[in-house]
Amino acid sequence: MEMSASRTPHDTRIVDQFTRWAKPFAELAIHAETESMTQTLAACAVTKDMKVLDVACGPGIVACELARVGAEVTGIDLTPAMIEQARLRADRENVRVAYHIGNALHLPFQANSFDRVVTRYSFHHMQEPEKVLAEMVRVCRPGGRIIVIDATPAQECQKNYDRAETLRDPSHTSALTLHQLLSLGADSGLEPVVVHQYRLASRLQDQVAPEDWITLEAMFAKDIAEGQDRLGMGAWEDADGIHFYFPVSIVAWSKSMHEKPLPCS
Repeated sequence: MEMSASRTPHDTRIVDQFTRWAKPFAELAIHAETESMTQTLAACAVTKDMKVLDVACGPGIVACELARVGAEVTGIDLTPAMIEQARLRADRENVRVAYHIGNALHLPFQANSFDRVVTRYSFHHMQEPEKVLAEMVRVCRPGGRIIVIDATPAQECQKNYDRAETLRDPSHTSALTLHQLLSLGADSGLEPVVVHQYRLASRLQDQVAPEDWITLEAMFAKDIAEGQDRLGMGAWEDADGIHFYFPVSIVAWSKSMHEKPLPCS
């Protein structure tokens, strides 16, 4: 199933960025870090034969882990080069995942199709995350789980965090705070069953090189030199370079067993 719907300028920005990044992004060790993956799998609570959808699946790291459990996994991503990397990974790991190119705003699946619908590290690329969440809810069966994992900076650091991330990745829109993420779920009538936060350590030099490296490095260096944490990333420096943490939250919601009736027209 290959989607050919017209792209917005932001869609094009995402595809351009991740076409260039597809291979190095897939190879970054941070994306398969053991502890964070363990927490992701725990929140998904997937068992054998469940139907699972990984939205904005990227190079298929989460999708392949879920397939290893014995779930029937489908992955969808906007960027063809990422889907190519995901298919290569599935082949290497000898797992079965059905991959499609498509837009998270218009998931090409029927309502109530999946037991679990998950997305990891994608909401900060979405201009309308509330609509993406609504689509995830739509395709999840009643009683199933919707799981969102993403960076969630502290409110007082959000503006600076977004500026740094946009320098690193022009397809970044805004990282929601945990409160904002939970509010999206509440607005969709969802009940949280898992709320967990963790910090994901990284080295600045290991990230895919941004176009404006000098400005980005200066933002981290200023925090370190002044003993401040304006970015909310706990930056420090040692002989190996500049290090920092991504502040990440996992939120899993349960979809009600009782569908609300549609309003009369």
